[in-house]
Amino acid sequence: MPDRPAIIVTGCSSGIGAYCARALKADGWRVFATVRQPEDQAELEAEGIETFIMDYARPETIIALVEAVMARSGGRIDALFNNGAYGQAGAVEDLPPEALRLQLETNVVGWHDLTRRVIPAMRARGYGRIVQCSSILGIVPYRWRGAYNASKFALEGLSLTLRMELAGSGVDVSLIEPGPIASKFTTNAIPYIERFIDLENSVHRTEYERQMRRLRGESKPASGKLGPEAVYVVLKHALTSRRPRPHYIVTRPAKQGALLKKLLPAALFYRIIGRLG
Repeated sequence: MPDRPAIIVTGCSSGIGAYCARALKADGWRVFATVRQPEDQAELEAEGIETFIMDYARPETIIALVEAVMARSGGRIDALFNNGAYGQAGAVEDLPPEALRLQLETNVVGWHDLTRRVIPAMRARGYGRIVQCSSILGIVPYRWRGAYNASKFALEGLSLTLRMELAGSGVDVSLIEPGPIASKFTTNAIPYIERFIDLENSVHRTEYERQMRRLRGESKPASGKLGPEAVYVVLKHALTSRRPRPHYIVTRPAKQGALLKKLLPAALFYRIIGRLG
């Protein structure tokens, strides 16, 4: 076990995190997975994956996680895959400040807290890989996702700066930017919409009704959706390549969006994107 590379993977209850945790274990990694609910912890532990309760919005759980992993691994953390997140939907004008604060606390500040706590162990060994599961929405904005867009745009800037600052240390930083991936991500967004957005009294009420039908799976799903294995393909490259890339864009819609942003005049591009969703 000491010879196995050690990785922390967050957000492993379902979707990308669950798939990647299992695939990494099968590929010989020692996986330290995180979830937020005890029932999810028990399921992964039964499969031999060392699993911890952690919530990015609760700093004490981040501290406890790093301390536990360091104790179990003898101070070795080869890689971190920040993945756990949620998407706060709602028009920007309908977002109460507390909704935006929680979105940023979970998707940016919590990730930053965990990341900076593992860097000393990586620096000490002269090697490490930090992989951030961002989103195409960190490159191309999308209507009705202002809070989530903001969190991913912030993550992009923070991570790319970190990549430059770690140059020469042996620690590399990469961003994975998926488009639509089959997971519970959209379903998990519903409680946050119902908690923070006044659906009935908004000027966007009709649009919200349509969006909620889609989130509940009552309408046609997004085209070009891939399974979480598509993310694992690029995650493996980011973790094992001698020259990991700064960006890994996943799914056809995401690649198309990034390309159009490069090619089209800004006004035209945002007019086209503004018709989507």
